Parts: sequence; C-alpha cells; structure tokens
Amino acid sequence: MSQYQPGILAAPVPLQARHLFFAVQTPVAVPAALDALVQLADSSAVVGFGEPLVQALGVHIDGLRAFPAVSGPGAHNPSTQHALWVWLHGVDRGELLLRSRAFEKALAPAFGLVQSTEGFRYKTGFDLTDYEDGTENPHDDAAVEAALTDSGASFAAIQQWQHDLDGFAALPAQERDHIIGRRHGDNEELEDAPESAHTKRTAQESFTPEAFVVRRSMPWAENGQAGLMFLAFGHSFDAFEAQLRRMSGLEDGIVDGLYRISTPLTGGYYWCPPIIGGHLDLSVLANMKLSTGG
Repeated sequence: MSQYQPGILAAPVPLQARHLFFAVQTPVAVPAALDALVQLADSSAVVGFGEPLVQALGVHIDGLRAFPAVSGPGAHNPSTQHALWVWLHGVDRGELLLRSRAFEKALAPAFGLVQSTEGFRYKTGFDLTDYEDGTENPHDDAAVEAALTDSGASFAAIQQWQHDLDGFAALPAQERDHIIGRRHGDNEELEDAPESAHTKRTAQESFTPEAFVVRRSMPWAENGQAGLMFLAFGHSFDAFEAQLRRMSGLEDGIVDGLYRISTPLTGGYYWCPPIIGGHLDLSVLANMKLSTGG
C-alpha cells in the first residue's frame, strides 16, 4: 500500500532544513540517478519532481504543471521552475550540509545543483517579522485531505520571499498588525483589519471551493538578506494558485499588504511521489522515454 512521504505532514516544522534545487544536465544519466535517489531518500527528506524533469522523461503526471508567473497591481511572483527539489530536514546544521553533499554527488552527472537554501525554525514556528506562521493549518484528517492525493502523492508550491525587515520594523505597531491581519503578541486575528491584510487575502474557507493547504514554511537568512521559504502542500496546485491570484490583486484589485514588506524571488511547483516499501514509488515513470532536449 502506498503512503505519503512523512516529512510532508510532520509537525512542527524542523529545527533545520535545506532546500536543494536541481536542473537536468545529462539526460542519459537520469535513470541511474533516479535509482540512487530512491536508495538515498529517507524519512528526513521530501523529494519533488518538476515539470522539466517529467517532460525530459517523456511521461505525464496528472495535475503537474510549471509554476505560473503571476503579476498584479503592485505584485509580481516570478517563475523559477526547476527539474528536481529535495527538502532535507533535521536538527543538526552540519549533518544537513553533509547530506546535501551526498545528494549532490549521487545525482551527478544527471543533475546539477542550481540553488541551495538553508531554513531554520524561529521560536515555535514564527516568521522573522515575529508573527506566528501557519496558524490556520488544517490538522489530522483535514491535513491529509488538504495535502495528499488518494495515492499518497502531494503537490508542493515553493516561493522564496525576501523581507524588508528594517522597513517593517519602522512601521507603527498598528500598521504592522494590519499588514498581517493579526495582533502581535497574542496572535489574535483582527476583525477590523483592512481587506489587504494577509489573513483576509488568504482566508482558506473564503474561497469557492475552499482553498486549504498545509504550510511548512521556514525562515532563511543569507549574505545579509532574510525572509521566508514559503512551502505549501496540496492535493493539487489549485488551492495555492487561488490564494496567490487573490494576494496579487487579480480577483478584486486588492493587493495583499505582504507585498509592501516582502518580495518573492522564486517560484516552483513539484510533484511529490508516494512511498512504497519504505522507498519512493516511481512506478509512474516505468515507461519513461528520455528526451535529449531535457
């Protein structure tokens, strides 16, 4: 019986993590690299396939597509779609570094690493703006329903957001609360927050159909910059995309206040296969036909 990759729903978010993004470099070497990936991936890793890889393999996965570049009035969400994504998580930064190197070596020369971003847990799961993240996440059976397909697969949406922490800190406390839609300190949702408040833009039950996802986002910091590696799992990309379009002002012209203090740098969609017998179930790729153009 197929099961989901355990890192998808494991809570809370891990203490440490690494996001690894790969491009296809040597298509003929991909089958051997995928065999190595199946052996290397364990419960402390979540693996996702992007559309470029699936196209290179000559197969089709229902529901998988490339991340859309969504722009609205004052908001731009770039698409930086990669072929393969590996999310490593644990408690020791050094161990994650060594595991990252092991994945990079095992996947070469088929895949080349194009981005590696570290994540970490702040407090009990806060964003670096000092507001709690993922408050409205579904739990238990509701989380399973939101994040997983019947087969145990999942679809991951990832965006790296860069925060203007100095600019945010310089705002009056009420204005900061109104951007987020919650009161700093006790995390209470503000009924009188403006319609541009992030909580109102992304209220999952306010969409038709309801747009529930399971968020596993973590802060990042590098070279004097910092922000949030946004990560959401869904049984399709539809819920996330509905939220993104509303955030960007495409639904009603109101742009999420979050864009005032943060900028998306990347965007990618990935299909996360189920596991069977403790290993990734890649049976959907059994009839793959490599394209040298991948």
